[in-house]
Formats: sequence, structure tokens, C-alpha cells
Amino acid sequence: MSKIETAYFSMEIALRNDIPTFSGGLGVLAGDTLKSFADLAAPVVAVTLIYNNGYFVQNISKDGVQEESLADWDPARTMKLLGPKVELCIENHSVWVRAWQYDQKGLTGHIVPVIFLDTNLVENYPEDRAITQQLYSGDNSMRIHQEVVLGIGGAKMLEALGYRDLKTYHMNEGHAAFLTFELLARLDWKDEAVRRRCVFTTHTPVPAGHDEFDYELVQRVLGVYTPWHVRDIAGRDRLNMTVLALNMSRYANGVAQKHGEVSRRMFPDFDIDAITNGVHSATWTAPAFQALYDKYIPGWRADPEKLAAADKIPDAEIVSAHNVEKAKLLAYIQEKTGEVFAPEILTVGFARRAATYKRGDLLFTDLERLVNICRGKAQFVFAGKAHPRDIPGKEVIRRIVNIAKKLRLENKLKVVFLENYDMALGALLTAGADAWLNNPVRPREASGTSGMKAAHNAVPNFSVLDGWWIEGCVEGVTGWSIGPPATENDLIENSNDADARDLYEKLEKALIPAYYNDRPRWAYIMKNAVAKNASVFNTHRMCKEYLRKSYTPKPVAVA
Repeated sequence: MSKIETAYFSMEIALRNDIPTFSGGLGVLAGDTLKSFADLAAPVVAVTLIYNNGYFVQNISKDGVQEESLADWDPARTMKLLGPKVELCIENHSVWVRAWQYDQKGLTGHIVPVIFLDTNLVENYPEDRAITQQLYSGDNSMRIHQEVVLGIGGAKMLEALGYRDLKTYHMNEGHAAFLTFELLARLDWKDEAVRRRCVFTTHTPVPAGHDEFDYELVQRVLGVYTPWHVRDIAGRDRLNMTVLALNMSRYANGVAQKHGEVSRRMFPDFDIDAITNGVHSATWTAPAFQALYDKYIPGWRADPEKLAAADKIPDAEIVSAHNVEKAKLLAYIQEKTGEVFAPEILTVGFARRAATYKRGDLLFTDLERLVNICRGKAQFVFAGKAHPRDIPGKEVIRRIVNIAKKLRLENKLKVVFLENYDMALGALLTAGADAWLNNPVRPREASGTSGMKAAHNAVPNFSVLDGWWIEGCVEGVTGWSIGPPATENDLIENSNDADARDLYEKLEKALIPAYYNDRPRWAYIMKNAVAKNASVFNTHRMCKEYLRKSYTPKPVAVA
């Protein structure tokens, strides 16, 4: 235990599909991070919540309405229950927390322990047992209860488990920032003593993504844990978890170079660096490509930078590996929807959280033009979940499903929406599509990682210049851009019509001609997606940056 130096706190962590403690990108990024830390034998322990009912299982009705049901899973099948329990004082009464441990094993056998906190104990009131029942459920009151358990409960649990020599507490988003309150109490209420031990990663340029709580609610819920100078470190009018984390950290970063710029603009009083996200290469590389890389790039799992040599793989073999994975996707589409997608047709994939700023329905801005360009030449597959209370996000899904139905009935274009987007479906889509579409409103995509998964499987990206793609796009070499250069640092509105026109223009004059008329060029782009994107945008590279830039304690000026 004494060898563990860093504690990584995240509200959600995606390690396996049968541990449904995640909703999307933040959790998958956290899981990939811990897998790379394990591969790199980094001295890290992680903390999150158990979520006995998961996030939700998604079903889509015939009319395109998202319906939610609870996940059914048993943590005892994949992790072990630990002995210690810790006591928290929440709303002026005791709440007990226990812990489960999942061992994330790396390539050399090194283990990163992942601690899942659980309030579902008979000692607790029913409302307290529900704190760790479901991810992102309830209102602000439930959210603050969960974040108290994560931050304060997590810090206490690590102490109880014997992790007493931690040099760094990494807050992956502001959800865990209450851990600084526990550290203040331990360290004689000295801000600088806490600051020397904490680092922070922000993941969103959207104001709604930064949790805020009324101080009346804070005082009611936290009570004795609330520092006397809380308004000085967390915001004068409301407690802002991002401001708290920034004030109490020696180092802070965004998750792409553009996101760092946007974050510094949002929080000008703080020095915010940038470490661009990645994905865990071995997790997101499909079987056919794993075999191909094993043949031509031995050692790529331990050192994904070696994927830069993918441009030496013969065209026929990289195309053949892709065809194997595409066949799996098309078979899944037929099984789930009854739709038969032709293997020779350009298949474009789009899958991500169904938030309105991600513009899942941008493709359908001008249906007549879309059909004229793509009829018999392109087919589209969509997936994604909307938060249960995100009515506009659900409307995006409903619109896509109903447009797909209309186009299909009129025999104009094949479009399907696959329900219950999760890690398994994400892997199938990012390996089986021919091109990967992403068109968020700039600059609201902090990083994005689905396109990185696609790149690991030689699938070119076709994306708005936002997040990681600003760094990864070499036009016509690694994929294609949509819309103008990324000059925005403020959350201004983009022109949907202008972006849609450019999307159609590139489909008609770049993607479709290359796919059908210049197969050597398409294979060249496929290989460069791996060589120039996958070799860089992986969590091994990212974690090495965290170890060097974030986890190495050094004096930092107070903001």
C-alpha cells in the first residue's frame, strides 16, 4: 500500500461492459486511463461510486421515443467486498459507506485497485442507501449527496484502507472536489498544504457541465465539513465545484489544446494547461486489427507509438481486416433492425451522447440534397443515449429515428438507429464503419474520443474541427474536416446551414469519389488514420504526460 502515490477520483469509470457504472465519454476515458496506468505499472489507486442500478438501459419505441429501464448487475461477480466501513455526517446524521474493489491488471501483471463506494447498507436510512443507486439520477440534492460520498467518503475510505502516503489526489472533473474539505480538516485548514496535494482535470467547455450548489443546500448537506472560508475558495454567490477544484489544485488541465484555450477564457484567474485525451489501444482495437498489428508491429500494445509504422502495412491486408470488422457490424444491424446493409456501400457511423450541441441530426438539414448525393452510394448508422431528463436530446433521437423510417419506406436511403449504446456497441461501430462522422457545435467538444477509437481501426474521421480533431486532422490524409477552421474561444453559435453545406460538399466531392473511384487513396487514408492518429491519441501517451506534468509535485503560484 505504501507504494501507491496517486489517488484518481472520478464520478464514473467504465472498465467493462458488465460493470455499468458509466454513462459515456467521461467514464470511458477514466477506465481507459486506469488501464494504461496498469500497463505502465503506475502507482495509482482509483475511487468512484458503485451505482447498483447502473445508468440506464435504453430502448427505442417504434415512434423513436427513448425508454429507460434499470440495469441488472451484481458487483459480487466482478469485484470483492472490502472490510472497512467509514462514517460520514450528512444532513446532521450518520451515513455509512462500504467499498468494493476491482483489480485492473496491466500487461505485466501490475494492479491498479479501483475502489467502488457503496451506501446500500442496512445501517443507513432508505434515502441514504439510494445515494449510490443510479448514476446522474435525481436533482441537485441527490447530486451533492453523491459528490460528498465520492469526495469526502472516498478520502476517508482510502485512509481506512491504508493508503496514507498519497502524494497526489487527482480530481477527474469537479465532482470529487469535496475531497479538498476532508484534506483541509486533516491539514490544519491550510489551503496551500491541500493545494500541494491536488490536481484537477476539467472536461467540459459548457457552463451547465460545471456543478453549482446554493450555499443553503451546501450547509444543510455538508454541515460540519464546510470550511469557514468556503466562499473564498468556491465562489461568492454559489458553490462552484470547478472553481473549488481550481483554487485547491497545484495543477489543472483541459483535455485538448483548444479546450485548454477555452477553459482559460472561461476561468481567466487560473493557469490551465492542456493534456489531450486518448483511448486505451488494446481495448478499442478490434480483433482483426489486433492480429494485423501483431504481425507487422510487434509490441504495439505496450507502446502504441509504434503504430506510426502502420503505413507500411500492405493495402490489401488493412482493407481485408476492415472488411472482417465491417461484416460484424452489418450482421448486427440486420439482427437488431432487420435492415440489410450492402457491404460494398460506404457506411458512415455516428455514435455519441445525444446532447443537442453534438447535432446528431445535422446530416438531415437538407434531405433532398442528402438523398441526391448518397442514394445507392452511402448508408448511415446512428447510436446514442440522451440523459433521461434531457427532453431536447430525446427529441434529437426521435427525429433521427423517424427520418430513418421515412427514408427507408420511400426507398431513398438506408439509415438505422441502434439502441442501447454501450462499450460493446461502441467497439462494434468504431471498427465496422467506413468513415466516422462527428459534427458538434464548436468549441463545445472538449476532446471527443470515439474518433480516436475509429482511428485505431483504420476508420478515417469526418469531423468538425473541434476537440482532438483540430490536432489530428490532416485534410485528405487522416480524414476530412467539416466547416471552417476552429477560431472560436467563446461559446458562440455556429451556422448549422453552413456546416451542413460543407458536410454535403465533402461527402459528394471527397469521400464518395475516393471510396468508389480511388481505392488506393482510400487505403492510404486508412493507414494514415492509424499511423498519424492512433499512434498519438492513446492513453499510454496521455498517462505519461500526466505522470510527468501533473503528478510530479512542484511549487505552484496561488491564483
